[in-house]
Amino acid sequence: MRTLHVGLRVADPERAVAFYTAVGYEVVGRVPESPAGQLTMLELPDDDAVSVDLVFDPGEAEWDRGAGLSHLVIQVESMEATVTDLRTKGIEVAEPGSPDGSADFLTTWITDPDGNRIELVQWPAGHPDGLTAADWS
Repeated sequence: MRTLHVGLRVADPERAVAFYTAVGYEVVGRVPESPAGQLTMLELPDDDAVSVDLVFDPGEAEWDRGAGLSHLVIQVESMEATVTDLRTKGIEVAEPGSPDGSADFLTTWITDPDGNRIELVQWPAGHPDGLTAADWS
């Protein structure tokens, strides 16, 4: 088994697409009508599959934003370059810090227009993509 993608409810699909494409995602496809609503499929340039599905249901009443999602995590190659790029695009980025005090393992946070929190992670050199059992040994 493996995680295929994360579905995020959004209040305004155009605003959400503008935000996520500014972050670096690309629109792969759209499903104008589904039982869940209108779907916009996104992937990052280095992904081999859709990783985020923006879900908009025009008939749905306001929902409790953030109640069902803790956060989404995106790996970046260079925290400095990513933060500079996002701030240039008008996206607020928290000041990066290091969970272990090192200079090459950095994390920071951004928030999408619907209140979904996104953690950006720069792994140390040689670290595998994603978390593994080795991170706890």
